[in-house]
Amino acid sequence: MLARFVPGIPAPQGSKKHVGNGRMIESSKKVKPWRRAVALAFADCPKLFFDSQPLSVTAIYYLPRPKTVKRTWPATPPDIDKLDRGLLDALTLAEVWGDDAQVVEMFSVKQYADFNETGALLNIDTVKHVPLYWGV
Repeated sequence: MLARFVPGIPAPQGSKKHVGNGRMIESSKKVKPWRRAVALAFADCPKLFFDSQPLSVTAIYYLPRPKTVKRTWPATPPDIDKLDRGLLDALTLAEVWGDDAQVVEMFSVKQYADFNETGALLNIDTVKHVPLYWGV
């Protein structure tokens, strides 16, 4: 298992903008700093997950609370699926694994960083259980 805290502002990976000549860039300027933070947090990471094994990822995103917000949960953008996409792509670029297609299970939570530093608490592990089947 690999557990790390990545300090910073978790950034969603959304759509890309076409800038001409076949070039695409991220529409959010927050993605690059977040990818750098993930790469830095995993710089000394051993190459544990490069053999195409199925992986499980747990991510708790600690987001900054806007000064005027009183609600308990950040039930507003950024969308959790876009935070996950940005995180998984950043972990691929940081060479934590061979490909984020190895992730077969993901549990994510987003909350305000009232008592913690902003960032993400991550646990990555191989899947050691029988797949769950819903229904049938």
